[in-house]
Amino acid sequence: MNPPLIVDLDGTLLRSDLLIESFFALASHHPLKALGAVAALTKGRAAFKHRLAAKMNIDPATLPYSDAVLAEIASAREAGQQIWLVSASDESLVRKIAAHLGGFDGVIGSDGVTNLRGETKARVLVAKFGERGFDYLGNDQTDIAVWNHARRVLMAHPAAKFQRQITARYPGSRAVGSPARPTDRLNALRPHQWLKNLLVFVPVLAAHHFGTAPLFAAIMTFVAISLTASALYLINDLIDLARDRAHPTKRHRPLAAGKIPLQEALMMVPMLLVAAILVCSVLPRIELAVLAGYAVTSLAYTLILKRLMMIDVVTLACLYGVRLVLGAVGADVKLTAWLAAFSLFLFFSLALVKRTAELAHRKTPGPIAGRSYMAGDEPLLAALASASGMVSVLVFALYVNSPEVRVLYHAPNHLWFICVVLLYWIGRVLMLSHRGEMHADPVVFAVTDKISLISILVAGAILVSAL
Repeated sequence: MNPPLIVDLDGTLLRSDLLIESFFALASHHPLKALGAVAALTKGRAAFKHRLAAKMNIDPATLPYSDAVLAEIASAREAGQQIWLVSASDESLVRKIAAHLGGFDGVIGSDGVTNLRGETKARVLVAKFGERGFDYLGNDQTDIAVWNHARRVLMAHPAAKFQRQITARYPGSRAVGSPARPTDRLNALRPHQWLKNLLVFVPVLAAHHFGTAPLFAAIMTFVAISLTASALYLINDLIDLARDRAHPTKRHRPLAAGKIPLQEALMMVPMLLVAAILVCSVLPRIELAVLAGYAVTSLAYTLILKRLMMIDVVTLACLYGVRLVLGAVGADVKLTAWLAAFSLFLFFSLALVKRTAELAHRKTPGPIAGRSYMAGDEPLLAALASASGMVSVLVFALYVNSPEVRVLYHAPNHLWFICVVLLYWIGRVLMLSHRGEMHADPVVFAVTDKISLISILVAGAILVSAL
């Protein structure tokens, strides 16, 4: 009789990690309880896992499974092998997954006292199946302790370097599935969202400071906030894993889809933040303080504020506005009251459009997951977005007629045509949102939509003609 195939769970059968999933799921719903659960670490990792498993109900149906590993299991079962699911995750969760998938002959997991990992897992398997009495399918360095006692070595989704290391150590070992692609790691940083950070150049351009020094400062500010924003996006995606998997488009994000290991995402966060701090070292000291304020506010939005009606959209508008502050502080230029007021109303309008678009894209009635808005709120949100957008045009019109404009522009009356462009563009955005054709993020839409880009070019040409 063929020996059994022992299958690891985290990173192998599951393109995720239940410990990280459980912690961030708890942090998503109860941030303080998540911090309290960390206290269980004093009793060991097994106790910590058991505490998290008891507090959070993970739905096995929503988790990202490896098709390659499932195919390997099916092949082994046809060959007459028993299939055991053996994991360092808490046994209660492992049994839920085994029951959901079906077809497992046995399950072993951590029990709140013993952390079934590395040498401990190896001892348990040797005691149950004997030396070389099982095949083992795992995925990382800790599994070497088990592979030392296995008949056959199978690696799940190994990186090229790791595969070479294991193949040299265990001739005849075999890879199951492909590793994460570099493009998946890049997409996890959401580089398309960096387009928002071009706002840091606005204060420099508005003040007509076109020298090398202010432009260099703006570029460094752009890099610093982009690195910080990517770190925050990773945290947001870790916290929103379950909600993203239930979303028609967000479920394709690298973390939600299991395209990159969650451990990698966790390691990338401090690396990105340290890189941002290093970039800030060439900027005024206050820049780092403003960037830290942006990061704290963004994290508060992810954990709490985005679930509070209207506070969420006000916070979003302020987060857009902070980019202007960062650009002004970094380049040491003044952020005028006119620019601040215009930006506040425009960004508030766009934040409301974002919520309106989310409601328009909903296929079922009821509240948006993780939000405090109902389907019936769409007309009021659209009305508020329209009002705020038109107020931003009014502020710009008042600015055109202000004394400050006479100092900066030789032909200030040309700027009235920008009001026309703004009326057209904001009106178009509102119409597309009403029709359910708006991108989930209107700021990203503004810099990717062809007509919006033409509008920006026209407004820029008008601005140049007024100089």
